[in-house]
Amino acid sequence: MSKTNAGRFFEDYTIGEVINHAVPRTVAEGERALYHALYPARGALYSSDVFAQDCGLESSPLDDLIAFHVVFGKTVPDISLNALANLGYAEGRWLAPVWPGDTISSASEVIGLKQNSNGKSGVVWVRTTGRNQMGAPVLEYVRWVMVRRRAEGDAPQTVIPDLAPAVAATDLVIPEGLNFSDYGFALAGEPHRWGDYAVGEVIDHVDGVTVEEAEHMIATRLWQNTAKVHFDATNRPDGKRLIYGGHVISLARTLSFNGLANAQMIVALNGGAHANPCFAGDTVRAWSEVLELAETDAPGVGAIRLRLVATKGAAGVLKGADGKYDPDVLLDLDYWALMPI
Repeated sequence: MSKTNAGRFFEDYTIGEVINHAVPRTVAEGERALYHALYPARGALYSSDVFAQDCGLESSPLDDLIAFHVVFGKTVPDISLNALANLGYAEGRWLAPVWPGDTISSASEVIGLKQNSNGKSGVVWVRTTGRNQMGAPVLEYVRWVMVRRRAEGDAPQTVIPDLAPAVAATDLVIPEGLNFSDYGFALAGEPHRWGDYAVGEVIDHVDGVTVEEAEHMIATRLWQNTAKVHFDATNRPDGKRLIYGGHVISLARTLSFNGLANAQMIVALNGGAHANPCFAGDTVRAWSEVLELAETDAPGVGAIRLRLVATKGAAGVLKGADGKYDPDVLLDLDYWALMPI
């Protein structure tokens, strides 16, 4: 009998099943240094212990998206090794900071199944929770993926989960002690505070990054993401490696620094779609739209809900008259961040 693992196929999932993902990971300053080199991230709260301490934290936590990538990467061998596409996200919340030295593990519950009409694939919904070494949850989110069937057969009962369109502002978890009352705008890089933004405002982040094959391969390996489409050029008919969608998320988030430098911490992921594939050689640009503003109970801290769009095209262009994403749009992400009032 073979000792190797070919990954799960659509017919291998059952509603209510909890999958404990292998290989917990201890994260440290090395992950931060590599993350900042790859993208490069410049958020002051995630760059400086002194800045973080001035904001009421004990030191600088690891970047919010480092936590996301690590938790996500653990799930790939069990959820998306045989995926055709990662379709979307919902109900994501960062529940506690991840600190250098923390050990992160992941588990996923299967909450939805729907076989596609072609009988060769289906959509699997999972709710994933990342925990630290004390068992405390640090991140949770729902995602859904299209997964190949091993062989054609009877379809399981369709279960489509009822997901909230957005995380309510009252359900955002603010890190304990966070205080922006004495926030250093000059050190952060921009003067714009929460009250300077208006719902409906569109921000062109101006800069662009051309994606290289090598940096994508390093980043995807860094997060121990083993999905075949990201590594094996023979896995697609066009012979191209598909750029990991999380790589595009981090690129776009980093590009948004120009205009949103003070959106310091991502605290919720309301929804997201990888609208079109990204390949090496594509130049990624980003723009944001302000969707909502909310106050919080933390001193000096406001919440801003943003649509972040990664694109190869023009700022402000999202969908055509037919309601479909413009071919240049790579990512449409809806998230909450914390910003000084």
